[in-house]
Formats: sequence, structure tokens, C-alpha cells
Amino acid sequence: MWGFLLCHLVALAGKCPGLNPKKTYEYRYEGMVNIGRGMPNLVESGVRLVCKVKIIGVSAQTFLLRVSNLNFEEFNGIPGKNAFDASPKLTKRIAAELSKPFMFEYAKGRVGDIRTSAEISDTIVNIVRGIIGFFQVTVKTTQRVYELEEFGIHGLCQSTYANEEDANSQELSVTQIVDINNCKKKAAIYRGMALAVDNKLSKERGDSVISTVRYVYTVKPTVDGGLIKKAHALERQHFSPFNVKGGNSKLQATKELVLLSVTDTVVTPAVGPMISRGNLVYKFVKVLAQIPILMKKLDDPVPKIADMIKRLAQANIYQTDSATSEDVVVLFQLLRVTSLENHEVLWKQLSGNDEHRRWLLDTIVEVADARVLKFLKNRFKAGDVSANEAGQTLLIAFNHLAAETDLMEMAKVIVLVPLLDLVIDGLKRNNEFDMVLALKAIGNAGHPSSIKTIRRFLPGVSAAPVTLPARVLSAAVQSLRHLAVRDPHSVQDITVSLFVQRHLPTEIRMLACMILFETKPPLALVSTVTAFLLEEADMHVASFSYSLIGSIAKSSTPDNHFLSTACNVAVKILAPKFGRVSYHYSKAMHLDWFNDDFLIGTATEIFMLKNAASYIPTEIVTKGKFHFIGKILQLVELGFRADGIKELFRQNIQVFNGHLSYADFEAIFKVLQDWKTLPGDKPLLSAYTRIFGQEFFFADLNNDLIQSVIKTVSPSAGKESPVWSMIENLQKGMSWHWTKPFLMFETRYIQATSLGLPLEISKYYNTVTTITVNAKAAISPPLTDRLGQLLTSDVSLVTDGFAGFSKDQFVFHGINTDIFQCGAELKSKTVVAIPWEFSMKMNVKQKTFEIDLPACKEETKLFSLSSCYNRFDVYAVSRNIEEPSRAKMTPMMPDSVEIVKFDIYHPQVKVCAEANIYGAVFCVEFEATRSHYIDEYPLYYFLGYTNFACTIQPGNIQSNKPVDKIHIEMNASLTKYPVSVRHLLDTLDGSIRTFVPSCTPPQALNANSEPVFAIKVLAMNGNTKPEGYEVAAFYTPAAQMDNTQLIVSQIGEEANWKLCTDANVDKMHLRWGAECQSYEMSMKTATAHLPGSRPTLKAKIHWKTVPGYMIEVGKSIEKYIPGMAFLLGFYQKHATNAKHEVSASVVAATAGSIATTIKLPDVGNTLTLVINLPNPTHTKPHSSR
Repeated sequence: MWGFLLCHLVALAGKCPGLNPKKTYEYRYEGMVNIGRGMPNLVESGVRLVCKVKIIGVSAQTFLLRVSNLNFEEFNGIPGKNAFDASPKLTKRIAAELSKPFMFEYAKGRVGDIRTSAEISDTIVNIVRGIIGFFQVTVKTTQRVYELEEFGIHGLCQSTYANEEDANSQELSVTQIVDINNCKKKAAIYRGMALAVDNKLSKERGDSVISTVRYVYTVKPTVDGGLIKKAHALERQHFSPFNVKGGNSKLQATKELVLLSVTDTVVTPAVGPMISRGNLVYKFVKVLAQIPILMKKLDDPVPKIADMIKRLAQANIYQTDSATSEDVVVLFQLLRVTSLENHEVLWKQLSGNDEHRRWLLDTIVEVADARVLKFLKNRFKAGDVSANEAGQTLLIAFNHLAAETDLMEMAKVIVLVPLLDLVIDGLKRNNEFDMVLALKAIGNAGHPSSIKTIRRFLPGVSAAPVTLPARVLSAAVQSLRHLAVRDPHSVQDITVSLFVQRHLPTEIRMLACMILFETKPPLALVSTVTAFLLEEADMHVASFSYSLIGSIAKSSTPDNHFLSTACNVAVKILAPKFGRVSYHYSKAMHLDWFNDDFLIGTATEIFMLKNAASYIPTEIVTKGKFHFIGKILQLVELGFRADGIKELFRQNIQVFNGHLSYADFEAIFKVLQDWKTLPGDKPLLSAYTRIFGQEFFFADLNNDLIQSVIKTVSPSAGKESPVWSMIENLQKGMSWHWTKPFLMFETRYIQATSLGLPLEISKYYNTVTTITVNAKAAISPPLTDRLGQLLTSDVSLVTDGFAGFSKDQFVFHGINTDIFQCGAELKSKTVVAIPWEFSMKMNVKQKTFEIDLPACKEETKLFSLSSCYNRFDVYAVSRNIEEPSRAKMTPMMPDSVEIVKFDIYHPQVKVCAEANIYGAVFCVEFEATRSHYIDEYPLYYFLGYTNFACTIQPGNIQSNKPVDKIHIEMNASLTKYPVSVRHLLDTLDGSIRTFVPSCTPPQALNANSEPVFAIKVLAMNGNTKPEGYEVAAFYTPAAQMDNTQLIVSQIGEEANWKLCTDANVDKMHLRWGAECQSYEMSMKTATAHLPGSRPTLKAKIHWKTVPGYMIEVGKSIEKYIPGMAFLLGFYQKHATNAKHEVSASVVAATAGSIATTIKLPDVGNTLTLVINLPNPTHTKPHSSR
């Protein structure tokens, strides 16, 4: 305080910053920012702003700032080799605003309110904040090192100062370090992944963003206070999509202010009306409208939106157009700068066309603020959207909203209040379905205000007594899942209360335990649960809770860091009692992994809930989670309930011992035949699906539904059946098309820089999915009165269509304003395209089926993954709004670089499988270019070029054998051997009798073999005989050991290649080559359990002759066997083994272990591994292990 007091005294205030209101100060200002890797010979991008700044005193605490001689330049190239380029048009635009007067309050080293004329843009005001920010400095003359928490352009942050005085000039050198990583009120915003859970503990493993700022001042003492002669600022930020310790993109921002002159103010310039623009802290206004990966003029957006929707709808009308999929992001940006009135205009223009209407509804949700909620509210009031459209649009809109108070309250009014009313009404009417449905929807919303309503459904928690079906209680407990993160303490109180009520259904107590541990309870609460479990009598609750605690104890993900420690302690306490509980009881399993280099991990959870009344689980739930740089995304959750099936078994099953023997399966089958005895409204099975934590699918399979489906598809069904109308439409010819643009995720982190420019880190993942089906059927004779006539008719179908998607992923790190952008950008594109065209004929009664496919005429890319735009996948980008043609997107690693500290890795692989008979070649190709930096892992994976593709293309067909079509025949009503099989038998018979007249030919087929089916795949041409392959299967009845024979034959003028297999339950004999005579191999398995011996399972593979490539593959594998055996725990010994044979045996060595022995040929080694097995049936307390 004494230092501050001194600063106020004129005689000693010479070193405290101050400005004389009667003076004019002229400074030279330069601000520059560069984004790149900070390594030699790699391309970077940046901007530089140079100008003169005049500060003129107006009153004791008010000063006028004016900028002149402005020059704005852009950089895109290699530092030291390329120079900044002037941007004259953008310079003119910026200068036009900066040349206007700016007023600011200033006293005692503190910048106060900033005022400008109303037309000055927020971008320009923030640049001025970057200039004025140099004057916000605290100088203490009584301390050399001190710390302060003060406001600056970055917000309310901690600053550390160090002073040093020059004894000769008496000038003070002041160094200020600002900790902008831990500001209390940081000038930064985060948007996106609203459904993801924050994982603050992941920062202990590493961070993806680290920032530092340093200011250095030279202050000259004067009678007016400390005069800043020179000031310099250096700001660095390191960003990686992974852990910054493994390589990063670097932003370096510098700014400098140098005093040129100080003069007396002659005349104070007149200024017009001004408005307040706030203090020195950076202001974010409409920043989310400017998407960083593109630079478009956003004036007059309505006609641009309408035109773009029409163009995109047309481009994707049949198949996904990957060339235009990136334009969808442009559409999102245009929609974000439109008003609600604009949205209504667009709806009137586009809603009349089904394609345009769907595109508008699918993309307007990405406005992601109050406007889209009001737009949807208008649609619901007007009733001009279908229930399906409303459901899809509302779900996505809510999921993409920012978690802001005003938006949450608006969403509550639109959706939550009606849901709360519905669930209370269902409770009053005791309507089970309404209660379950409403509770599921409330769970989706996860609004904190809904917790009071949920309490009313939970016994022991509700103020009034509650007697509800277990299904409703289950839905109520699970509706707390989002609140477990948003209000963990309230959820802990509720779930613990449910868990300790031993009279509640077992399933509800286990669900309460599951939700409780999702709140990440502290050690004290885990200890409470542990103590309660020691007295637990319900083995299902005990087994479930113990297995859940045990699996969390092994967790390695950051979110479970403290919880896993608490669970480890609990396991040690509970293990003596529950360590060997039978597998028949309820179980929970949690498996996860986490990589500190990537800051990425996954987690899988499986819950099986049972009770003492049945072996059948009451509920099965499986979940998948994805951990990514401090966020946890709940990917997919599947759940099944089997109330009806359990009831059916409880009432009807007579003999069931739980050993899953033949008698058990027979008993199960008999019970399932009685499903009609269940009440019509009692579901046999219920299922749900949740994606990103949102339940979007829920269905009950009940008696009424099954009866309805059976009646609909029954052969006796007539014209009243929906299937009949579907068949009629199919005969007329039908066409169905569906396109879905969807922004899978958008995450944006924007923070202020010392220059007053917004630094942005953004990730986008956009997809366009298209499905098209065209089909026309013919039925002969036509149907007259019942569906069963289909079974005796010839049915033909001609169809074509497409299914596929194009996914674009972008990552941006750099400066993003509404007038210019510069930074590092990664782009990747994944395309899947599955077109089809074929005709089909079938006759169910005759068991015949035919398909004709068109020949491959041009290359079709079925799948491609390309992390590239031109060649490389990471770029230095520069764009400005005034000169779109000057935009640059330069590969960060150019074609030719001097290799410094890294190696270029360039693998190329192309593998093709030729099917020249059918005129097609299937190819898989991969190519990548990588720069392997010695100290940068894993970031170097993404510096370079990547391309992976699967294609089908025309084969190398001789000109005299073109393929018109590929014909496939399937026949399951054979009465005699196919021609190719008869030819094989004749050939074998002739060859044996020619060379060995006294021998009888070997049997390729048993005399009692019956034809089962035959399949032909032929290449057809009108002028030549078909070529291709035929597969024929035969079966020998049980008296001959249930043998099955399969013969594959090549069809052609001189073809004699065949493959013959003869198999039964325990052996298979394989021969192939010319008439099945060239190569031979056999496989055999056997079990043995003789009196006095151990149960044994044996398997053996034996060969006589095999092709050379198989021998080479075997030799290449052989050299890895010793190392693999060692890693897997085998020990080996030398032995004499059969030359052309591999055998393995598994023996029950002891009551608690099995021994696996593998004998290898030629190597002369026998490998043995002994595995100890746990005892799965022990249920009583057991001593500690």
C-alpha cells in the first residue's frame, strides 16, 4: 500500500505510468502474429500490422487515440525465405475505421472505459484494445518483485512483476508475466460438444493448449509520471490435437510500442457522438458466426441460402456428391447470420419441395441459439411439420444448444414443462407406458429443475408412499443419469437412499448403485457403501456392487483417478467375503484404457441385472464412452428388459436346472410356445438405444404387436394387409430417397491475444449421408386374394440405388476474424459409396433364385480416406475478405525441403484381386508421406499426405471375351447331380481304370449322398459359352455319420480346376487342383475321457501336398513362433514330431488347471502352457487371498 501511496505523490511519482492531459504523444506500433510448427523449412502463416498512434489529452483522465500510416500485411511461406505481402484492399478497409477517433479513460496506470462511434466494428475495437493494453501496467517503486491479480486484455489474471532501475538514466525496466492459463475471469469462450462431460482431471496427464505472455517496459521518470518510452510483448501458445508434449502447432504474437515524440497539444480535435464499448478486456461479439475454415461475404444471406440448398439437394439427389459436401459448412455459416424473420421467409420459399424442406430443417438446427428454438416453436404452433420432422429436428437442436441459462429456460418452456405435466398425469392415472415414456424424455433433457418431479416416483425419497411397477422405477432411476454430472450431490443423496432400502426390488437397488458411481462419489461415500455391503444378504446386489467396484478399481482413465483409489481400498475390504461369488449372480464390468500421448481413451461398461426369481436377466445394459482431450463423450448405449419373458418362464417352466443342457433347451422351447398366454399390454421384451447420452429409440415387443405382425405377413392375409399395398406399389415402380447433412460435432475454443486478435482452436466433423432405392417388381401369375400366392408365383425384381456418405473433418489453429484469417489447418475426407444395380427372379416353391448383375464398365471407388486437399493434409492458410483471390492454402511440408532433424517416410501399397473371368478387379491402395521428427510423437502422424481407397474397376479382359453381365443361379431343389459333378466322377473313374485297371475308383461322393443345393456364378456373353464357377453341396444321412460334401468347379471350355471337401462333426478332408487331384489336406478333432484319464480335446491338421505359396507363408510364420510362444507363456522342448502335421491338445491337468500342448512339424518343438482356472461356484465367505 505504501508503494501505491508514493505513486500518487507528484514528487516521487516519476516512475508510475501516467499521461499529461495537455500533451500529445506519438508512438510507432507494430503487431505481428505467426502460426506454424516453429521448425526449419516448414511453412507458416501470419499477419503484421504497422502504424503510427497519436494519444492526445482531452481532460485529466480522458484521452483521444488516432491511428495513421497503417499498413497491413500477410505472410504465407517459410520464415527467412519468404517475406510479408502487402494487402492493399484490406489495409484500406482497416485504415478507414482505425483513422476515426477513439476515446479512453486513463489514470494511475489503469485503462477505463473505451468509447467509439457506433459504426466501428468489434474487430477494430479489439485491435485498439491491443494497442492501449500497453498502458495497463502497475509499477511499485518499493518492491522489485511482486504479484498482482489485475484486469487486462486477457481478463482477470495473475501477473508477476520484476523491476530493475538503470542507475545512470534512472529509467526503470519492468517485466510483467501474465498467467493466462489460470485466469479467474478469462477472456475466452468454449462452444460445442454440449453433450460431452468435462474431465478436468485429464489436465494432470497433459494438456492440449499452453499459453504464456511476457511484457517488457522501459519507463522514463517525468514530472507527469512514468513515461513509457518503449514496450514489447511476446505471447506464445502451443496447441496439439493431442498432448502438447508430443509436438505442437505454435502461435507467436509480438507487439512493440516505441515513443517517437511528445509535444504540447495545441487544439483538441472535435469528435462526434460516441458510445461505450466497455473496458480493456477483450469482447466477444458474434464471433461464432465466423467459421474459421472459410472466408465468405455474409451480406444478403437469404437468397444465398435458398440457392445453396437447391444446389446441394440437386447434387445429392441420387448419390452423395463428395465434391460439394464441404459446402454444407458454408450453409451453416450463412444460416447463423440470419434473423428469425429470415428463417420464416426461407421456410415459405422452400417448404413446398420435400427435398428443399428436409435440407432446411436438417441445417437450420446448427444456428444453435434462441432463434432456432423460436423457429421450431412457430412450426409447432402452425402445425406445418410432421411428428417425425419435429422429433428429429428438436432432438438435434437441443443437443447442439450452448448450455446457457436463457437457452435452457427457453427449452424448459418448450419441452420440459409439457413433459413434467405428462409424467405427473401418468402417475395420477397409473398409466405405466406414459410414465415410462415421459421419464425417458425427462432423462434426455437432464434439466436440474426436473429432479423434484423424479423424486415423486422413488420410494423412500418421495414425500408420499410410492407403489409402482419395477419398469417405472427403473425409468425413474435412469432418468438421473445426466443429473449425476450436473447435480452430483443431489443424485448421491437419492441413490444412496434407494440402495440402502433392502425391501426394494433387487434391480432398482443395483441401478441406484450404477448411477451412484457415475457421480464419482468421494472416499467417504464409497466407504459407507462398503460398510453396508458387508452386511448385505441379497447376493445379486452384493455381486453386482462388488464387481462394479472391482472393475472401477482397475480403471486408468483420468475421470476415475480418485474414484479408482477409493475402490481399491473397498475391494480389499470386500474381497474376503465376495471375492469368489458365483458367475450366476448379477455382474457389472468396466473396461477402459487411456493413452497419455494422445490424451485419448475409451471405456466399455456391461451391466447384467438379475434377481433370485429367475436365471434370466431382468435388464442388460452396455455402454461405450470416448475420452478426448478433457472431454468424455457417451457414444452408444444399448439396453434390454425381459419382464414378459421372465414372467412366462416363472409361470410355465417345469424342468430347468441352469446347466444349459439339451433338457434345458427343450424346456425353454416349450415355454416360448406359450407366449400367447401373456396379457396383450405386457411386453415380452423392451429395448432402447442411446447415442451421445440421448435416448432416441425405445420399443416394446408385446403380445398384441407380435399378433399384428403375424397377421400382416400371414399367407392367408389379403388386401387389408399393409404388405399387400406395398407389393402393389412395388409393381407400379417405387422410388425412395433420403439425404441427411449432419454436423456430428463442432468444438470451438476462442481466447484473446495480446494483439486484440481472437485466437481460435476449432474442430469440425460434418457428414452427408445419402440412400436411394429404385425398384419395380413383376409377379406371374398376379396376386388375386391372398399373400400366400407369392409362394407359388414367379417373382422378378429390377432395382438400382446407392448408399454412402462423405465425411469432412477439419482442425484449425490460428487467428479468425470476420475480415481475415491465418493459421494451420488440417483437412481430411472419408467417402463411402456403394452403388447397386441388378435384376432378380425367384420361385419359392421351386426353390430357385437368379440374379443378373451388370458388368463393371468403369472404376468405382467404394471407400476412400483422404487426409489431403491437393497433396498434403496440413496447411498454412491465409484469407482476407477483401481479396478472395489472394487466399493461400500452402502445404506445411512443401514438396522439396532440406531434411533437418527428421526423416521422410513414404510407404506405398497397392494390392489387387483379379477376377478376369467376371471382368473386374478389386483393389486396395494406400499411400502416405510422413515426416518423422525425433522428438515429436504422435503429432508427426498428421504432417504429410494420406490416402486409402478401395476400388472396383474393369478387369484386363481379352477383346474376344467381353462380359455383358454376371449371372448367379441358386437352386435348392436338386434331383440329380449337376453336370460338373458328373464330369468329375467320370474323370476319376476313367483315370483310375486307365492307369490301374485292377483298382476301383475312389468315392468322391457317398453312394447315398443327396443333392442339397447348387450355386452358379457365370460371366455371360451372347456370343460365347459362359465361364465361371459352380458350387454344389451334398448331404449323407445320419446312418453314414452325417457327412457333408462340397464341390467347387470351374466352368469353361478347358477348365478342370475343382475343390472337393468332405466333412462331418469331427473331421474334414480337403482336396483341390485339377479334378481335385493336385493338393490334399485333412483336419480332425476328437475328445477323450477314459476311466482313469483326464478329459482331453485334440485337434490335428495333416497335409500331403500343398501349393508353394502356402509353404512360403508357413516358413515366414515359423520364425516368429519362438518369440510369440515366450510372450504367451509357453515353454518348449525338442521332440520328434510328424513332418507334415500340426497337432494341439487341451487336457484338464488338475481340478483347477488345463494344459495346452502344440506340436509343430520340422521345427522339432513341442510347446506347453498351463492355465490356472478360478473356482466359479464358491458363494460363501472366503479367506483373504
